[in-house]
Amino acid sequence: MKVGLIRCMQTEDMCPATTCFKVMDTKKLAFEGVEEEIEVVGVNTCGGCPGKKAVTRAAEMVERGADTIVIASCITRGNPIGFACPNAERMISAIKKRVGDEIKIIDYTH
Repeated sequence: MKVGLIRCMQTEDMCPATTCFKVMDTKKLAFEGVEEEIEVVGVNTCGGCPGKKAVTRAAEMVERGADTIVIASCITRGNPIGFACPNAERMISAIKKRVGDEIKIIDYTH
């Protein structure tokens, strides 16, 4: 699995994505059941509210080899501050439309 990780720009100054990387490495939570090696192709932010840049950033990571786009839990679950992105569903929908059905989308990490 070749992963492109999209995280929240609003939380990047308080979270270094350590837990996201740890669950990938240990194949826990969102990555439970993944048998193949997980390679991180790229990490980027959504670009800030309302997250429109996430679409082109996800597409660029696919161009660079990602077969899976992972939307970090800071966006969909509000980790670590308990405030999920109000634009998460729209962002995910737009990413799916842009990258196509052959690219897997995981909508959380931990």
